[in-house]
Amino acid sequence: MDELFDIVEDETLQLDDSNNDKNKETIKEVKINAKPKKSMLEKYGENLTTKVYVTNPAIAREEEIEKTILTILTPEKSAILVGKAGIGKTAIVEGIAYKIQKNEVPNAIKGYDIIKVNTSSLLGKYKTEDGSEELRINILLKEVEKAKNVILFIDEIHTLVIESRNSGVDFVNAMKPALSRGDVKVIGATTLDEYNQYLIRDKAFLRRFEKIGVSEPDAKTTVKILMGSYPRIEKQTGVKLAYSRFLIEKIMTFIVDMTSEYKRVYELGSRYPDNALALLSKAFSYAKFDNSEFVTFKHIYKAIMNCQSVYSNVIKEESEKFKKEFKEFLEKENVDLNDY
Repeated sequence: MDELFDIVEDETLQLDDSNNDKNKETIKEVKINAKPKKSMLEKYGENLTTKVYVTNPAIAREEEIEKTILTILTPEKSAILVGKAGIGKTAIVEGIAYKIQKNEVPNAIKGYDIIKVNTSSLLGKYKTEDGSEELRINILLKEVEKAKNVILFIDEIHTLVIESRNSGVDFVNAMKPALSRGDVKVIGATTLDEYNQYLIRDKAFLRRFEKIGVSEPDAKTTVKILMGSYPRIEKQTGVKLAYSRFLIEKIMTFIVDMTSEYKRVYELGSRYPDNALALLSKAFSYAKFDNSEFVTFKHIYKAIMNCQSVYSNVIKEESEKFKKEFKEFLEKENVDLNDY
């Protein structure tokens, strides 16, 4: 739109003076009808607080949520969630956004927005309203300071250090002053390996953060997470898991047991609840592929047979166990699993 203004103004200079009043009115009309330029937060960020959550995205994570909120409320401190991949660090941040929606947070952060930004989107420069160029990271930080009710969420926050080395933009030092003053609040997330490899070396940066350890949920907790998450998958896919709650919980327990630690393919590094949710989601995908309105035992069996996060001998053993454990229901649905 700025380019449009430049074109209009250039053409105006070339016109006869008798048309000046008319040209000025045209420019004025263009400016009035022009859409306001998007802010950095709007253009490159995702507002987790305005997302539609079918269910609580952070089931059984009350302790981590409380610790994170307490850290955000502490002057001159931000939070960094540290834990293995796939255990639900992002879900914890979404859980805080969900609580903000429900007004279930302390008054000090009621009405706040949690904006997720990726380091890659902060690379390079950005054209400001006056036409000058400035580093995107600096503009973003200024916008957050000005808003006063924004919490930044930076997933894989260790990439700030990596990009500072590779891109020539020193993200870490750019953020230190605002973090020190407490003008910008950040929730970061990273794995323990990457925390130790990249972040722990920069003591000055880490002083601004409180480390919050996120452990992998146990099997019982993962069953609860699956029970609370499947309505969201139903909403996303338009397919229903039309069994009794008792039977659904039995299915979830089977999935969680099948994807337990010593049955997983070691190199994949898949963890609870991510691996169990992936298997469950695949069953919904098979139902959708069959144009079925419901997930049946046939679809669950197909997902088990094509599970990539566990060893092949585990699949063989678990498929036989599945046939025995759910034999009654397979017969009711007239399903011959030998066809799959």
